[in-house]
Amino acid sequence: MIDENNASVEIAQVRKSLNAVLDDPQISGVLGGEFVSELKEWDTLIGKKMDEPFTLVILGEFKRGKSTIINAILGKDLTPTNATPETYTINEITFGNFRTVQAFLENGRRVPLTIDDIKREKLEQRMKMFPSKISYIQIKDNSPILSEIKIVDTPGLSDLESLDKEVRDYIVNADAIMYATSCLLPFSETEQTFLASHVQPQRFSVLYILVNMLDALETRSDAQRILRRFKNIAGRIVPNAVVYGISGADEYARRMGHERPENKGFRDLYETQFLQFELSLKRDILMQKDVIRSQRVLTMLSQMWEETKTKLDLISEMAELDQQKLAEKVSDIESKGQQLEAALEAKKPQLHLSIIEMQQQAEKWMYEFFAKLRTNILACRSKDANGVEKYSAEDIEKFFYPYLMEKVGEAYRTCIEHHRDMITELVEKISHDLSKSLGIEEYNDTSKAPSVERLMMSVNKNVTRRVMGVKLFGTSETFPPAAMSSFSLILKKKKQTDIIDIALENYDDIRNNIVKDIKDVYQDLETKALSRLEGIYKYQIGMNKEALTQTKEMIGQLDDAQIRNAIAKAREMLKEPERILQSCGEL
Repeated sequence: MIDENNASVEIAQVRKSLNAVLDDPQISGVLGGEFVSELKEWDTLIGKKMDEPFTLVILGEFKRGKSTIINAILGKDLTPTNATPETYTINEITFGNFRTVQAFLENGRRVPLTIDDIKREKLEQRMKMFPSKISYIQIKDNSPILSEIKIVDTPGLSDLESLDKEVRDYIVNADAIMYATSCLLPFSETEQTFLASHVQPQRFSVLYILVNMLDALETRSDAQRILRRFKNIAGRIVPNAVVYGISGADEYARRMGHERPENKGFRDLYETQFLQFELSLKRDILMQKDVIRSQRVLTMLSQMWEETKTKLDLISEMAELDQQKLAEKVSDIESKGQQLEAALEAKKPQLHLSIIEMQQQAEKWMYEFFAKLRTNILACRSKDANGVEKYSAEDIEKFFYPYLMEKVGEAYRTCIEHHRDMITELVEKISHDLSKSLGIEEYNDTSKAPSVERLMMSVNKNVTRRVMGVKLFGTSETFPPAAMSSFSLILKKKKQTDIIDIALENYDDIRNNIVKDIKDVYQDLETKALSRLEGIYKYQIGMNKEALTQTKEMIGQLDDAQIRNAIAKAREMLKEPERILQSCGEL
């Protein structure tokens, strides 16, 4: 474990040793200018982190109540809670003796604002007058907690492909993460993908998952069931995360003395959970922030060390070959690439047939599901022993449409989730068979190639776009495109006539469109799986070819003794930072 008393000394020693390697002309000549430049930028980022306040970043998809949670923590109305995707900005909340607000523009200018200015209506008007886009808004306040940490409120992350570079930088620079999600919507594939691909690789020692809006559920058992689901999923993706079920709106109203949301008999549950979350903030962050900061920096330094060692090992291996053998190796790699292309073509029918079988199974499940769903819809009109309708018109108006959307979306997701692991295993099996038949196991290093999980995350992201509903519980997700028109029709007509009649009228269209979308999704799964098979080899073959080409050029400029001396010198210089990082548990 890290010794905080010596942490700053150890960090300085590791940085000094690693920079000595990169600054050595002989070693940098072997590593290559581009590689050295990238690691220098990484070291600059580490140095910047050491000088900045401890940063707690809150992440989550749009409309998950992130700003309300921050306002509840601070007990003040600081961050705007009625933003739209067009007006949502990155908000840095830091300590100041007096409350001030500034917009930092991308052109370097600063524009003074007021708290009132950053509310939706006024910000829309102000943004049109700015000479450049807003990079972030800085809010200063004298809340005691801000004297210890900086809190960053980020935009919604509903589309990972458009995740702004600024938000990615904040994630890398963060010391701890709060991830807000909603109990009213499942832990979506997009959210799981984001945690797995952007948060977990950063190895944060403190990560909170806040299941917000618990007050909107109807019963304590519902709340406990939802929390179990979130904890199970989070445990698989980010094992170190701590999950709390809270109501940011209720806690904010309590602290501000406003009227609180309706108490449905389990307010004590989310009140207690919010209190436990706050106690953890004080115990695990405020009191340990220096330790967390040092551990985070050491983790970043270990990544820098590992990159350098891996590069040296690769160059060392290639440098053992003379020019003729290097040329033969390059030729061999090119030949393997041609063999690969032919072998992949031969494997495509196997993959195609397997995924077609999965698609047909999913279609069968959906038809069975819709048969049961019709029975459940009709049951909404059932009466008790006295002939009184069990469900009032008001309840049906309020809950039927969300129920229908949720159940269809859940069935759709279940099919995809069931087959996800099957496709992963199939890709790995075909990959292994190809490696064995082509004799290129040495190139099939999947730890260096894009992982199977990354492929499946990409697939899941596309599926998620098709899965969830239209306007539901105040949020905007996406549903299968063909089914979308049918649901929109129900929504449009539901106030004109009986919503159940409209659902039954459009029942066949919904079912048939869902099945049509299933076919499209499984075709996309097949495309991604084929891309994965090609990537496993082409990535590794390409990397080896690039390393060989670079080595050939280097050998032409340096003699064998110079290369061996540079590598030996670098390895010797890396021993001290390795020892320190190992003693801190980072290697």
